[in-house]
Amino acid sequence: MTGIHASFTIAEAALESGWGGSGLTTSANNLFGVKADPSWTGDVLELPTREFIKTTGQWITVVARWRKYPDWLASINDHAKFLLDNERYHAALQCPTVEDFCRAVQAAGYATDPQYADKIISIIAAHNLKSFDL
Repeated sequence: MTGIHASFTIAEAALESGWGGSGLTTSANNLFGVKADPSWTGDVLELPTREFIKTTGQWITVVARWRKYPDWLASINDHAKFLLDNERYHAALQCPTVEDFCRAVQAAGYATDPQYADKIISIIAAHNLKSFDL
């Protein structure tokens, strides 16, 4: 067991990829909006994204470098590795419920959207995705 809830993975992929239709997903097979940080040695794609700035309470558009994958399976595997290998998500991996996991991932800085965890939790509930959790 990794501590990553299957329902979270499915719901986050749905949210981040626009249910598989986003430009990032169709161009880079990136289901989770994982950016290409300095540790990334694979292919990249530059695309604009919206980021929420807490200090101003405003949304801005910036161009970001995104990880590019050969297929969806590579994206899913790298997403799990990303969460498992980054110390900032270790607390999330200890959460007993998927709701707590979602909130911990957001608190660790996965996304800037202040409603990020609530959106994922809503997708999980609306599509009965907890049925995939062991």
